[in-house]
Amino acid sequence: MKNFRSAIQFLTALPTGKAGEFNAAGMVPWFPAVGLLLGGLLALFDSLVARWWGPPTAAVLEVVLLVVMTGAFHLDGLGDTADGLFSHRPREKMLEIMKDSRIGAMGVVAICSVLAVKWAGLSGLRDHRLLLLILVPAYARCTILLAMRFLEYGRPGGGMGLPFFGCQLGLRQFWGMAATMALSMGLGLPAAWLNLAFLLMAAAIIGYYRRRLGCVTGDMLGAVTEVTEAGLFLLASMGGGR
Repeated sequence: MKNFRSAIQFLTALPTGKAGEFNAAGMVPWFPAVGLLLGGLLALFDSLVARWWGPPTAAVLEVVLLVVMTGAFHLDGLGDTADGLFSHRPREKMLEIMKDSRIGAMGVVAICSVLAVKWAGLSGLRDHRLLLLILVPAYARCTILLAMRFLEYGRPGGGMGLPFFGCQLGLRQFWGMAATMALSMGLGLPAAWLNLAFLLMAAAIIGYYRRRLGCVTGDMLGAVTEVTEAGLFLLASMGGGR
């Protein structure tokens, strides 16, 4: 549970008391569990705001809640990643741009676009709404594990993400992803296409990273989280959530 608490402190802005021991290898498997926690809080919040506002307004509030709960941690990575990848510069220059704390035009466009897609998806969810609100943030954080498993770290000389790449993830570290997929069975038949959509989306983004840079950074892990979360919410809202 110390590793779970450390994962919460690393990925979110939720109050958990004093900072615990930083064990990168120990906290990584707990990332999907952090997603389930965020999703559970999101579902609870949704059940409250739905009493006073319609779906579009509730969706805006929920997008804001996700930003607040995560401290915009992944959004910051998304902005930096967009500035680097869409700069059309050589590999090393793209990595250098990502390290710049200033945000450029591409970063702003990427953040606004992802938040807009997330709002559209949240406002369109109908059937299985509460369960999807719980599951999607967990799936989004499962992509961090997949990216770490299939891509090498792009800053071997240093960087925030370096401690997390000290050892290669094995199957046992993916228990959180297995638990998320097991919980999706509560959706019935739609669970099959939700899991397929998740795997295809993760594979597409990881493949894009491989082609563009051949590696991954901490910022890029944040970007894949945000893009997957927005994409799955949008796909889940097709046909009113069916």
